[in-house]
Amino acid sequence: MKSSQKEDLLGLVRNGSQMTLAQQLKLTAELSLPSMMAQISFIIMQYIDAAMVGQLGSECSAAVGLVNTSTWLFYGLGESASTGFSVLVAHRLGANDAFSARQILRQGLSTCLLVSTILMGLGLSISSSLPYWLGGGSDIAPMSTEYFWIFALSMPFFHINYMAASMLRSSGNMKIPSILNVIMCFLDVVFNFFLIYPDRQISIFSHELEIFGFGLGVKGAAMGTALSQVVGSVFMLGYLIFKSKDLKIYGEKGSFIPQKKFLKNALKIGIPIGVERIIMSSAYICLTAIIAPLGNIAIAADTFAVTVESLCYMPGYGIADAATTLVGQSIGAGRRSLARRFGFITVFCGIGVMTITAAIMYAFAPQMMHLMTPITEISTLGTEILRIEAFAEPMFAAAIVAYGVFVGAGDSLTPSLMNLLSMWGLRITFAAFLAPQMGLKGVWIVMAVELSIRGILFLIRLKSTKWLKNTIKAKLK
Repeated sequence: MKSSQKEDLLGLVRNGSQMTLAQQLKLTAELSLPSMMAQISFIIMQYIDAAMVGQLGSECSAAVGLVNTSTWLFYGLGESASTGFSVLVAHRLGANDAFSARQILRQGLSTCLLVSTILMGLGLSISSSLPYWLGGGSDIAPMSTEYFWIFALSMPFFHINYMAASMLRSSGNMKIPSILNVIMCFLDVVFNFFLIYPDRQISIFSHELEIFGFGLGVKGAAMGTALSQVVGSVFMLGYLIFKSKDLKIYGEKGSFIPQKKFLKNALKIGIPIGVERIIMSSAYICLTAIIAPLGNIAIAADTFAVTVESLCYMPGYGIADAATTLVGQSIGAGRRSLARRFGFITVFCGIGVMTITAAIMYAFAPQMMHLMTPITEISTLGTEILRIEAFAEPMFAAAIVAYGVFVGAGDSLTPSLMNLLSMWGLRITFAAFLAPQMGLKGVWIVMAVELSIRGILFLIRLKSTKWLKNTIKAKLK
Protein backbone atom coordinates (compact mmCIF):
# COMPACT_ATOMS: atom_id res chain seq x y z
CA MET A 1 0.00 0.00 0.00
CA LYS A 2 1.33 3.43 -0.95
CA SER A 3 1.75 6.15 1.67
CA SER A 4 -1.11 8.20 0.17
CA GLN A 5 -3.44 5.21 0.55
CA LYS A 6 -2.44 4.86 4.19
CA GLU A 7 -3.14 8.57 4.76
CA ASP A 8 -6.53 8.17 3.08
CA LEU A 9 -7.41 5.29 5.41
CA LEU A 10 -6.29 7.25 8.48
CA GLY A 11 -8.43 10.08 7.17
CA LEU A 12 -11.46 7.76 7.24
CA VAL A 13 -10.75 7.09 10.93
CA ARG A 14 -10.37 10.79 11.79
CA ASN A 15 -13.33 12.02 9.74
CA GLY A 16 -15.89 9.52 11.03
CA SER A 17 -16.31 7.74 7.68
CA GLN A 18 -17.44 4.13 7.48
CA MET A 19 -14.67 1.56 7.00
CA THR A 20 -15.03 -1.91 5.54
CA LEU A 21 -13.35 -4.88 7.19
CA ALA A 22 -10.90 -5.01 4.27
CA GLN A 23 -9.93 -1.38 4.83
CA GLN A 24 -9.44 -1.99 8.55
CA LEU A 25 -7.21 -4.98 7.81
CA LYS A 26 -5.20 -3.03 5.23
CA LEU A 27 -4.61 -0.16 7.62
CA THR A 28 -3.64 -2.57 10.41
CA ALA A 29 -1.13 -4.29 8.14
CA GLU A 30 0.27 -0.99 6.85
CA LEU A 31 0.95 0.24 10.37
CA SER A 32 2.01 -3.10 11.85
CA LEU A 33 4.62 -4.28 9.34
CA PRO A 34 7.05 -1.33 9.61
CA SER A 35 6.66 -1.28 13.39
CA MET A 36 7.36 -5.01 13.56
CA MET A 37 10.55 -4.43 11.57
CA ALA A 38 11.58 -1.65 13.95
CA GLN A 39 11.07 -3.88 16.99
CA ILE A 40 12.87 -6.81 15.40
CA SER A 41 15.82 -4.61 14.39
CA PHE A 42 16.18 -3.41 17.98
CA ILE A 43 16.30 -6.99 19.23
CA ILE A 44 18.73 -7.93 16.46
CA MET A 45 20.98 -5.20 17.86
CA GLN A 46 20.85 -6.91 21.27
CA TYR A 47 21.30 -10.30 19.56
CA ILE A 48 24.42 -9.02 17.83
CA ASP A 49 25.83 -7.66 21.08
CA ALA A 50 25.19 -10.96 22.85
CA ALA A 51 26.57 -13.08 20.01
CA MET A 52 29.73 -10.98 19.63
CA VAL A 53 30.35 -10.98 23.38
CA GLY A 54 29.54 -14.71 23.44
CA GLN A 55 32.61 -15.35 21.32
CA LEU A 56 34.72 -14.05 24.23
CA GLY A 57 33.63 -16.80 26.65
CA SER A 58 31.08 -17.60 29.34
CA GLU A 59 32.38 -15.03 31.85
CA CYS A 60 31.90 -12.12 29.43
CA SER A 61 28.46 -13.41 28.49
CA ALA A 62 27.47 -13.74 32.14
CA ALA A 63 28.78 -10.22 32.85
CA VAL A 64 26.36 -8.74 30.30
CA GLY A 65 23.53 -11.06 31.31
CA LEU A 66 23.84 -10.13 34.97
CA VAL A 67 22.81 -6.49 34.38
CA ASN A 68 20.49 -7.00 31.42
CA THR A 69 17.35 -6.98 33.54
CA SER A 70 18.49 -3.77 35.22
CA THR A 71 18.86 -2.11 31.82
CA TRP A 72 15.26 -3.15 31.09
CA LEU A 73 14.15 -1.31 34.23
CA PHE A 74 15.85 1.91 33.17
CA TYR A 75 14.60 1.55 29.59
CA GLY A 76 11.06 0.99 30.84
CA LEU A 77 11.01 4.03 33.11
CA GLY A 78 12.01 6.29 30.25
CA GLU A 79 9.48 4.67 27.93
CA SER A 80 6.66 5.18 30.43
CA ALA A 81 7.49 8.90 30.53
CA SER A 82 7.00 8.97 26.76
CA THR A 83 3.91 6.79 26.45
CA GLY A 84 1.43 9.12 28.13
CA PHE A 85 2.33 11.96 25.80
CA SER A 86 2.35 9.85 22.63
CA VAL A 87 -1.10 8.41 23.42
CA LEU A 88 -2.48 11.93 23.89
CA VAL A 89 -0.91 12.96 20.58
CA ALA A 90 -2.74 10.07 18.89
CA HIS A 91 -6.00 11.21 20.50
CA ARG A 92 -5.59 14.81 19.32
CA LEU A 93 -4.64 13.76 15.79
CA GLY A 94 -7.68 11.48 15.74
CA ALA A 95 -9.74 14.56 16.59
CA ASN A 96 -8.05 16.48 13.72
CA ASP A 97 -6.38 18.82 16.22
CA ALA A 98 -2.77 18.84 15.02
CA PHE A 99 -2.00 22.15 16.76
CA SER A 100 -2.72 20.68 20.20
CA ALA A 101 -0.80 17.54 19.25
CA ARG A 102 2.30 19.65 18.60
CA GLN A 103 1.82 21.40 21.96
CA ILE A 104 1.79 18.00 23.66
CA LEU A 105 4.87 16.98 21.68
CA ARG A 106 6.90 19.91 23.04
CA GLN A 107 5.93 19.13 26.62
CA GLY A 108 6.70 15.46 26.06
CA LEU A 109 10.19 16.12 24.73
CA SER A 110 11.18 18.34 27.65
CA THR A 111 9.69 15.96 30.21
CA CYS A 112 11.43 12.98 28.60
CA LEU A 113 14.78 14.77 28.65
CA LEU A 114 14.36 15.68 32.33
CA VAL A 115 13.39 12.12 33.35
CA SER A 116 16.18 10.51 31.32
CA THR A 117 18.80 12.85 32.81
CA ILE A 118 17.68 11.90 36.32
CA LEU A 119 17.80 8.21 35.40
CA MET A 120 21.26 8.65 33.92
CA GLY A 121 22.53 10.11 37.19
CA LEU A 122 20.96 7.29 39.18
CA GLY A 123 22.42 4.65 36.87
CA LEU A 124 25.90 6.10 37.07
CA SER A 125 25.73 6.26 40.86
CA ILE A 126 24.81 2.58 41.33
CA SER A 127 26.88 1.04 38.53
CA SER A 128 29.76 -0.08 40.75
CA SER A 129 27.52 -1.75 43.37
CA LEU A 130 24.80 -3.21 41.14
CA PRO A 131 26.60 -6.42 40.03
CA TYR A 132 27.28 -7.39 43.64
CA TRP A 133 23.68 -6.65 44.65
CA LEU A 134 22.60 -9.09 41.95
CA GLY A 135 24.86 -11.86 43.25
CA GLY A 136 27.65 -11.55 40.69
CA GLY A 137 31.09 -12.81 41.63
CA SER A 138 34.36 -10.91 41.48
CA ASP A 139 35.17 -12.65 38.17
CA ILE A 140 32.39 -10.87 36.26
CA ALA A 141 31.36 -7.87 38.42
CA PRO A 142 33.97 -5.38 37.09
CA MET A 143 32.92 -6.06 33.48
CA SER A 144 29.24 -5.74 34.45
CA THR A 145 29.98 -2.38 36.07
CA GLU A 146 31.67 -1.05 32.93
CA TYR A 147 28.81 -2.22 30.73
CA PHE A 148 26.12 -0.66 32.92
CA TRP A 149 28.04 2.62 33.37
CA ILE A 150 28.26 3.16 29.62
CA PHE A 151 24.62 2.16 29.20
CA ALA A 152 23.57 4.73 31.83
CA LEU A 153 25.60 7.45 30.16
CA SER A 154 23.77 6.90 26.86
CA MET A 155 20.31 6.89 28.41
CA PRO A 156 19.18 10.40 27.34
CA PHE A 157 19.90 9.51 23.72
CA PHE A 158 17.98 6.25 23.97
CA HIS A 159 14.94 7.90 25.52
CA ILE A 160 14.89 10.82 23.09
CA ASN A 161 15.09 8.31 20.26
CA TYR A 162 12.21 6.33 21.77
CA MET A 163 10.10 9.46 22.34
CA ALA A 164 10.61 10.72 18.80
CA ALA A 165 9.83 7.29 17.32
CA SER A 166 6.69 6.88 19.44
CA MET A 167 5.46 10.32 18.41
CA LEU A 168 5.96 9.49 14.74
CA ARG A 169 4.10 6.19 15.21
CA SER A 170 1.24 8.00 16.96
CA SER A 171 0.83 10.10 13.83
CA GLY A 172 0.67 6.93 11.72
CA ASN A 173 4.24 7.20 10.40
CA MET A 174 5.70 3.74 11.02
CA LYS A 175 8.11 3.80 8.07
CA ILE A 176 10.72 6.29 9.30
CA PRO A 177 11.20 4.75 12.78
CA SER A 178 11.57 1.36 11.11
CA ILE A 179 14.19 2.54 8.61
CA LEU A 180 16.20 4.39 11.23
CA ASN A 181 16.13 1.43 13.62
CA VAL A 182 17.49 -0.81 10.87
CA ILE A 183 20.28 1.72 10.25
CA MET A 184 21.03 1.76 13.98
CA CYS A 185 21.27 -2.03 13.91
CA PHE A 186 23.77 -1.90 11.05
CA LEU A 187 25.83 0.75 12.83
CA ASP A 188 25.88 -1.36 15.97
CA VAL A 189 27.45 -4.22 14.01
CA VAL A 190 30.09 -1.91 12.56
CA PHE A 191 30.95 -0.28 15.88
CA ASN A 192 31.08 -3.64 17.67
CA PHE A 193 33.31 -5.12 14.97
CA PHE A 194 36.01 -2.60 15.73
CA LEU A 195 35.41 -1.95 19.44
CA ILE A 196 35.01 -5.45 20.90
CA TYR A 197 37.88 -7.34 19.29
CA PRO A 198 41.64 -6.62 19.14
CA ASP A 199 43.76 -6.40 15.99
CA ARG A 200 43.30 -9.61 14.00
CA GLN A 201 43.58 -11.24 10.62
CA ILE A 202 40.56 -12.44 8.66
CA SER A 203 40.48 -14.50 5.51
CA ILE A 204 38.39 -13.32 2.54
CA PHE A 205 38.58 -15.35 -0.68
CA SER A 206 41.97 -16.79 0.31
CA HIS A 207 43.35 -13.32 1.07
CA GLU A 208 44.47 -12.45 4.59
CA LEU A 209 43.41 -8.99 5.77
CA GLU A 210 44.74 -7.21 8.84
CA ILE A 211 41.81 -5.68 10.75
CA PHE A 212 42.30 -2.95 13.30
CA GLY A 213 40.47 -3.32 16.62
CA PHE A 214 40.38 -1.65 20.03
CA GLY A 215 39.98 -4.95 21.93
CA LEU A 216 37.62 -3.50 24.55
CA GLY A 217 35.52 -6.64 25.02
CA VAL A 218 32.35 -6.14 27.07
CA LYS A 219 33.03 -2.41 27.32
CA GLY A 220 33.27 -2.23 23.54
CA ALA A 221 29.85 -3.87 23.16
CA ALA A 222 28.30 -1.24 25.41
CA MET A 223 30.06 1.56 23.53
CA GLY A 224 28.91 0.22 20.16
CA THR A 225 25.28 0.19 21.26
CA ALA A 226 25.59 3.64 22.83
CA LEU A 227 27.12 5.18 19.70
CA SER A 228 24.42 3.72 17.47
CA GLN A 229 21.78 5.18 19.82
CA VAL A 230 23.42 8.61 19.60
CA VAL A 231 23.32 8.58 15.80
CA GLY A 232 19.77 7.19 15.72
CA SER A 233 18.40 9.76 18.17
CA VAL A 234 19.85 12.68 16.18
CA PHE A 235 18.20 11.57 12.94
CA MET A 236 14.90 10.45 14.57
CA LEU A 237 14.47 13.74 16.41
CA GLY A 238 15.56 15.71 13.37
CA TYR A 239 12.91 14.08 11.19
CA LEU A 240 10.22 14.65 13.81
CA ILE A 241 11.03 18.34 14.25
CA PHE A 242 11.76 19.30 10.63
CA LYS A 243 9.91 16.81 8.38
CA SER A 244 6.88 15.20 10.06
CA LYS A 245 3.66 16.08 8.24
CA ASP A 246 1.53 16.37 11.37
CA LEU A 247 4.08 17.08 14.11
CA LYS A 248 6.74 19.34 12.56
CA ILE A 249 7.42 22.09 15.11
CA TYR A 250 10.29 23.89 13.38
CA GLY A 251 9.35 27.52 12.76
CA GLU A 252 6.28 27.37 15.02
CA LYS A 253 6.26 29.13 18.38
CA GLY A 254 5.43 27.16 21.47
CA SER A 255 6.54 26.43 25.02
CA PHE A 256 8.71 23.50 26.06
CA ILE A 257 8.25 24.24 29.77
CA PRO A 258 6.04 21.46 31.25
CA GLN A 259 2.58 22.80 32.08
CA LYS A 260 -0.10 21.32 34.33
CA LYS A 261 -2.76 21.10 31.62
CA PHE A 262 -0.49 18.87 29.53
CA LEU A 263 1.01 16.83 32.35
CA LYS A 264 -2.20 15.84 34.12
CA ASN A 265 -3.62 13.40 31.55
CA ALA A 266 -0.19 12.24 30.42
CA LEU A 267 0.61 11.28 34.00
CA LYS A 268 -2.70 9.44 34.36
CA ILE A 269 -1.55 7.16 31.56
CA GLY A 270 2.17 7.17 32.25
CA ILE A 271 2.31 6.72 36.03
CA PRO A 272 0.58 3.30 36.10
CA ILE A 273 2.89 2.18 33.28
CA GLY A 274 5.93 3.53 35.13
CA VAL A 275 4.97 1.82 38.38
CA GLU A 276 4.34 -1.39 36.45
CA ARG A 277 7.75 -1.15 34.75
CA ILE A 278 9.44 -0.64 38.11
CA ILE A 279 7.74 -3.62 39.71
CA MET A 280 7.96 -5.84 36.61
CA SER A 281 11.62 -5.02 36.08
CA SER A 282 12.22 -5.59 39.78
CA ALA A 283 10.69 -9.01 39.23
CA TYR A 284 13.11 -9.69 36.38
CA ILE A 285 15.97 -8.55 38.60
CA CYS A 286 14.65 -10.90 41.29
CA LEU A 287 14.65 -13.70 38.70
CA THR A 288 18.28 -12.88 37.91
CA ALA A 289 19.06 -13.23 41.61
CA ILE A 290 17.24 -16.59 41.64
CA ILE A 291 19.22 -17.79 38.60
CA ALA A 292 22.63 -16.40 39.66
CA PRO A 293 23.34 -19.15 42.25
CA LEU A 294 22.91 -21.73 39.46
CA GLY A 295 26.26 -20.59 38.01
CA ASN A 296 27.71 -18.73 35.03
CA ILE A 297 26.50 -21.37 32.54
CA ALA A 298 22.89 -20.88 33.68
CA ILE A 299 23.21 -17.07 33.65
CA ALA A 300 24.65 -17.09 30.13
CA ALA A 301 22.09 -19.63 28.83
CA ASP A 302 19.24 -17.58 30.30
CA THR A 303 20.61 -14.36 28.78
CA PHE A 304 21.07 -15.84 25.31
CA ALA A 305 17.69 -17.61 25.39
CA VAL A 306 15.92 -14.39 26.36
CA THR A 307 17.59 -12.64 23.40
CA VAL A 308 16.63 -15.42 20.97
CA GLU A 309 13.07 -15.49 22.31
CA SER A 310 12.88 -11.75 21.77
CA LEU A 311 13.13 -12.34 18.03
CA CYS A 312 9.98 -14.42 18.44
CA TYR A 313 7.88 -11.99 20.47
CA MET A 314 9.06 -8.61 19.19
CA PRO A 315 6.69 -8.79 16.19
CA GLY A 316 3.95 -8.79 18.83
CA TYR A 317 5.25 -5.52 20.23
CA GLY A 318 5.30 -4.09 16.71
CA ILE A 319 1.63 -4.96 16.28
CA ALA A 320 0.97 -3.54 19.76
CA ASP A 321 2.44 -0.21 18.59
CA ALA A 322 0.05 -0.23 15.66
CA ALA A 323 -2.82 -1.13 18.01
CA THR A 324 -2.02 1.83 20.26
CA THR A 325 -2.07 4.19 17.26
CA LEU A 326 -5.26 2.79 15.72
CA VAL A 327 -7.18 2.64 18.98
CA GLY A 328 -5.82 6.01 20.12
CA GLN A 329 -6.87 7.81 16.95
CA SER A 330 -10.25 6.06 16.95
CA ILE A 331 -10.85 7.18 20.54
CA GLY A 332 -9.76 10.71 19.64
CA ALA A 333 -12.29 10.70 16.80
CA GLY A 334 -15.01 9.57 19.22
CA ARG A 335 -15.38 6.17 17.51
CA ARG A 336 -15.37 3.61 20.29
CA SER A 337 -16.93 0.81 18.26
CA LEU A 338 -14.17 1.19 15.66
CA ALA A 339 -11.58 1.19 18.46
CA ARG A 340 -13.00 -2.12 19.70
CA ARG A 341 -12.86 -3.65 16.23
CA PHE A 342 -9.24 -2.57 15.80
CA GLY A 343 -8.56 -4.11 19.20
CA PHE A 344 -9.78 -7.53 18.11
CA ILE A 345 -8.12 -7.33 14.69
CA THR A 346 -4.69 -6.45 16.10
CA VAL A 347 -4.80 -8.99 18.95
CA PHE A 348 -5.67 -11.91 16.70
CA CYS A 349 -3.12 -10.80 14.11
CA GLY A 350 -0.54 -10.84 16.91
CA ILE A 351 -1.55 -14.33 18.00
CA GLY A 352 -1.28 -15.59 14.42
CA VAL A 353 2.13 -14.04 13.77
CA MET A 354 3.64 -15.21 17.06
CA THR A 355 2.31 -18.73 16.61
CA ILE A 356 4.32 -18.89 13.40
CA THR A 357 7.46 -17.39 14.99
CA ALA A 358 7.11 -19.79 17.93
CA ALA A 359 7.11 -22.76 15.56
CA ILE A 360 10.23 -21.40 13.85
CA MET A 361 11.92 -20.85 17.21
CA TYR A 362 11.13 -24.41 18.32
CA ALA A 363 12.47 -25.91 15.09
CA PHE A 364 15.66 -23.83 14.86
CA ALA A 365 16.47 -23.32 18.54
CA PRO A 366 19.77 -25.29 18.33
CA GLN A 367 21.03 -23.28 15.37
CA MET A 368 19.99 -19.96 16.91
CA MET A 369 21.73 -20.76 20.19
CA HIS A 370 24.84 -21.94 18.37
CA LEU A 371 25.08 -18.55 16.68
CA MET A 372 25.07 -16.97 20.13
CA THR A 373 27.81 -19.02 21.71
CA PRO A 374 30.33 -21.73 20.78
CA ILE A 375 30.11 -23.25 24.30
CA THR A 376 28.17 -26.53 24.07
CA GLU A 377 26.82 -26.53 27.63
CA ILE A 378 25.29 -23.06 27.22
CA SER A 379 23.88 -23.82 23.77
CA THR A 380 22.29 -27.12 24.86
CA LEU A 381 20.64 -25.66 27.95
CA GLY A 382 19.42 -22.63 25.99
CA THR A 383 17.84 -24.88 23.36
CA GLU A 384 15.93 -26.84 26.01
CA ILE A 385 14.42 -23.79 27.67
CA LEU A 386 13.54 -22.11 24.35
CA ARG A 387 11.52 -25.15 23.31
CA ILE A 388 9.64 -25.02 26.61
CA GLU A 389 8.82 -21.36 26.07
CA ALA A 390 7.63 -21.82 22.47
CA PHE A 391 4.30 -23.24 23.68
CA ALA A 392 3.49 -20.03 25.59
CA GLU A 393 4.09 -17.58 22.73
CA PRO A 394 0.51 -17.43 21.31
CA MET A 395 -0.96 -16.36 24.67
CA PHE A 396 2.01 -14.09 25.28
CA ALA A 397 1.00 -12.38 22.02
CA ALA A 398 -2.52 -11.89 23.38
CA ALA A 399 -1.12 -10.16 26.48
CA ILE A 400 1.34 -7.98 24.54
CA VAL A 401 -1.06 -6.68 21.89
CA ALA A 402 -4.07 -6.34 24.20
CA TYR A 403 -1.93 -4.21 26.50
CA GLY A 404 -1.18 -1.93 23.53
CA VAL A 405 -4.90 -1.75 22.79
CA PHE A 406 -5.74 -0.72 26.35
CA VAL A 407 -2.95 1.87 26.49
CA GLY A 408 -4.19 3.38 23.22
CA ALA A 409 -7.54 3.92 24.91
CA GLY A 410 -5.80 5.54 27.88
CA ASP A 411 -6.72 2.61 30.14
CA SER A 412 -3.35 1.72 31.65
CA LEU A 413 -4.07 1.09 35.34
CA THR A 414 -5.99 -2.20 35.25
CA PRO A 415 -3.79 -4.00 32.69
CA SER A 416 -0.71 -2.86 34.61
CA LEU A 417 -2.14 -4.41 37.77
CA MET A 418 -2.91 -7.61 35.84
CA ASN A 419 0.71 -7.84 34.72
CA LEU A 420 2.00 -7.26 38.23
CA LEU A 421 -0.24 -9.83 39.91
CA SER A 422 0.58 -12.45 37.29
CA MET A 423 4.34 -11.86 37.49
CA TRP A 424 4.72 -11.65 41.27
CA GLY A 425 1.88 -13.96 42.27
CA LEU A 426 2.80 -16.78 39.89
CA ARG A 427 6.19 -16.51 38.19
CA ILE A 428 8.42 -15.27 41.00
CA THR A 429 6.82 -17.41 43.69
CA PHE A 430 7.02 -20.70 41.82
CA ALA A 431 10.39 -19.93 40.14
CA ALA A 432 11.98 -19.46 43.58
CA PHE A 433 10.55 -22.84 44.58
CA LEU A 434 11.52 -24.80 41.45
CA ALA A 435 14.97 -23.33 40.69
CA PRO A 436 16.79 -25.31 43.42
CA GLN A 437 15.02 -28.56 42.39
CA MET A 438 14.95 -28.27 38.58
CA GLY A 439 17.51 -25.59 37.79
CA LEU A 440 16.99 -23.15 34.91
CA LYS A 441 14.45 -25.43 33.20
CA GLY A 442 12.17 -25.13 36.22
CA VAL A 443 12.29 -21.32 36.00
CA TRP A 444 11.31 -21.40 32.32
CA ILE A 445 8.50 -23.91 32.84
CA VAL A 446 6.99 -21.51 35.37
CA MET A 447 7.45 -18.65 32.88
CA ALA A 448 5.59 -20.53 30.14
CA VAL A 449 2.66 -21.35 32.42
CA GLU A 450 2.44 -17.80 33.78
CA LEU A 451 2.47 -16.20 30.32
CA SER A 452 -0.29 -18.53 29.12
CA ILE A 453 -2.50 -17.63 32.07
CA ARG A 454 -1.77 -13.92 31.61
CA GLY A 455 -2.77 -14.06 27.94
CA ILE A 456 -6.09 -15.70 28.77
CA LEU A 457 -6.84 -12.98 31.35
CA PHE A 458 -6.10 -10.23 28.82
CA LEU A 459 -8.40 -11.86 26.25
CA ILE A 460 -11.19 -11.92 28.82
CA ARG A 461 -10.74 -8.20 29.48
CA LEU A 462 -10.57 -7.42 25.75
CA LYS A 463 -13.93 -9.16 25.24
CA SER A 464 -15.51 -6.92 27.87
CA THR A 465 -16.10 -3.21 27.25
CA LYS A 466 -14.63 -1.98 30.54
CA TRP A 467 -11.43 -0.76 28.90
CA LEU A 468 -13.50 1.52 26.66
CA LYS A 469 -15.13 3.12 29.71
CA ASN A 470 -11.79 4.21 31.21
CA THR A 471 -10.53 6.26 28.28
CA ILE A 472 -8.55 9.46 28.88
CA LYS A 473 -8.56 12.26 26.33
CA ALA A 474 -6.50 15.41 26.34
CA LYS A 475 -8.62 18.43 27.27
CA LEU A 476 -6.55 21.42 26.36
CA LYS A 477 -9.02 24.24 25.94
